[in-house]
Amino acid sequence: MKIAFIVWRFPVLSEAFILNQITGLIDRGHEVHIHPVNGLPKKNPGKVHPIVEEYNLLDCTFYPATLPDNIALRFYKSVGLILKNLSKGSLNTLQFLNPWKYGNEVATLKTFYRTESLLSDGCYDIIHCQFGTLAPIALAYRNAGILKGKLITTFRGIDISKYVEEQGVNVYDQLFQEGEFFLANCEFFRNRAMKLGCDPNKIVVHGSGLDCDKFAFKARYFPQSGKVRIATIGRLVEKKGIEYSIKAVAKLAETHKSLEYNIIGDGELKEHFEQLISQLNVGHVVKLLGWKQQKEIIEILDNCHIFIAPSVTAADGNQDAPVNTLKEAMAMGLPVISTLHGGIPELVENGKSGFLVPEKDADAIAQKLTYLLENPEVWEAMGKAGRAKVEEKYDKEKLNDELVEIYQQMIESQELLKQPVKELTPI
Repeated sequence: MKIAFIVWRFPVLSEAFILNQITGLIDRGHEVHIHPVNGLPKKNPGKVHPIVEEYNLLDCTFYPATLPDNIALRFYKSVGLILKNLSKGSLNTLQFLNPWKYGNEVATLKTFYRTESLLSDGCYDIIHCQFGTLAPIALAYRNAGILKGKLITTFRGIDISKYVEEQGVNVYDQLFQEGEFFLANCEFFRNRAMKLGCDPNKIVVHGSGLDCDKFAFKARYFPQSGKVRIATIGRLVEKKGIEYSIKAVAKLAETHKSLEYNIIGDGELKEHFEQLISQLNVGHVVKLLGWKQQKEIIEILDNCHIFIAPSVTAADGNQDAPVNTLKEAMAMGLPVISTLHGGIPELVENGKSGFLVPEKDADAIAQKLTYLLENPEVWEAMGKAGRAKVEEKYDKEKLNDELVEIYQQMIESQELLKQPVKELTPI
């Protein structure tokens, strides 16, 4: 199959789940083209996942022409792109300038830049939009004949929570009518899509996969040194709820002198967290480590004992699916503490592989941390339960086999997938 992955940016260090799909399809003999709608990063992208180089993924990535900052130059260059591609049908892109018909992401000069590579070769068996927010763009391009193929859209979180609150409950009406098929990375978001009007027969749960072989299981025991290491991995943004885990650890710092809390990630709240850590006088306990590559993350988790993923519903409505870094920690045998939030209860079984507490409740996190610190005999069993759950539901090889099956059924039939939904969602 020839498959187009429509993404916002590429590569993105925090989106290993997309890389797992791309490389899984390549390993199975399919041709994948990556189309980032926002082009090359203007600044040094910094660390990238090593698999990008291993598979030479930049060679199959088609970036749009560079968008000038100057509006006048942007306009003149867009005219040049139209003239340059006249023989390829570039005049079809002029229809996108109708703001009453198209949304802000389509009715813009950016479209002339984004469609240049598609004018050269936009014919695919499958067009896979990796977030719902990308699908209206791809749908508009397909309706204009610039992009060809069966359209499948994955809902991952922000696109079915924050985006809907901003744009209104009818934002996906056309997409639900004209898109061939949909995936949701958890049942929580599948149900939300159906409430918005998605046909239940056109959407299945398809989780974000993990390479379990890269995250070796290790039973956790109370360390002889007495130093208990706790970790959190995630962007430093409101949705990740890290403020509450910092406060929880601070509550225990005086009574449990040998705690170490490492936070891996970066983001807009970094300065706020630095101030909070200083105010709580826990700089000797809580460390902001910044972004790390997967190999570095594995080394850190290998030396940790407890993992916290304190996700919350952000003020703008943004919510999480089962958190990928939480899967990684569970695969490595760490007992976990997370929240009753979004799709997380589909991953963490409360009291079995870890604990779930209410959102934004530092006291509840502290209480469960205290329990784990005082009862280390439960760590091993929780870790084993977590590993089993990840292997059962989120192994990338199983999920990639399922994805190929879904693609093939979309190609082979002009109708909706003929198999019942329950047969397509064993994972």
